[in-house]
Amino acid sequence: MNIEWFYIAIVLACSDILHGILWHTFSDFYIIFGEIVYHIVESHFVTWLVHEVLEAIFHFIVLTLVFQSPTIGVLAGTIHFCIDVTHNLYELEMTPLQHRSLHFVIESIFFMIVLAL
Repeated sequence: MNIEWFYIAIVLACSDILHGILWHTFSDFYIIFGEIVYHIVESHFVTWLVHEVLEAIFHFIVLTLVFQSPTIGVLAGTIHFCIDVTHNLYELEMTPLQHRSLHFVIESIFFMIVLAL
């Protein structure tokens, strides 16, 4: 087995860091956009899910461009979305390093399994 799974997990981690940088850089826009979404759906939960879906789309775009594979982009965005939703629903309190490690381990294992098939 090659180590493509490792490269995918690294790029996905970098994509998440890039998302955080963009989030902080354009936070005023995101706050206004979040308010608009909230007033449309009138639910904090659905607004949060919209944010997570948009983040997954961001990861899809980045990984599709880097690996020139929409399949890898879809899988990466989907697994990242599932991990984020799961650990937020269970209200896991984690440091940034623990959060990054959780993502890296689960995403690595996921891509090891997928690429081994």
